[in-house]
Amino acid sequence: MDSILIATTNPGKLREIVRILDGLPYELKTLADFPGVPVAEETGASFAENARQKARHYAGITGMVTLAEDSGFEIDALDGDPGIHSARYLREDATYAQRFADIYRRVRERGSADRRARFVCALAVAGAKDVIFETIATVEGRLADAPAGPHGFGYDPVFFYPAYGRTFGEVSDEEKTAVSHRGQAIRAFRDFLTR
Repeated sequence: MDSILIATTNPGKLREIVRILDGLPYELKTLADFPGVPVAEETGASFAENARQKARHYAGITGMVTLAEDSGFEIDALDGDPGIHSARYLREDATYAQRFADIYRRVRERGSADRRARFVCALAVAGAKDVIFETIATVEGRLADAPAGPHGFGYDPVFFYPAYGRTFGEVSDEEKTAVSHRGQAIRAFRDFLTR
């Protein structure tokens, strides 16, 4: 294996993954290197199933060792929503501001004081025949009182991380990656490659 396909079109995720894998003796390719490749379906009932589906799909089409992940934001007061539907919560073209407003509305309507929340990342790496590495990582925190911070992407402004006393939208990329769900998962893969 001399190259790895990073199977995401999300620029924020791609930056995080490449930053952690930087310095390894592998050429990192992206889906932009394979124009016209069919998009993988995500029909699994869990983050892990979706990550495996994507890794196997792109490895099968490209013939490359492929890293794929599925991640999302879970809120206990909403029974784990938006969960595996995080990227398409409300609808495919909803803005994050619209998603945040709906989340806060639903939490208010439930009248729950429970603000526990977490980010989850399932990562799978597939070769020509099957998955060769997989892991799941989480970072625990709570739903912020209100969205805060211009940094990060996705649900970062509404995830309050107690150890930092700030949302992921208020911390630097380096601070976030040091503790984040995706940071943990990619570092686990990096460790696997360097054993």
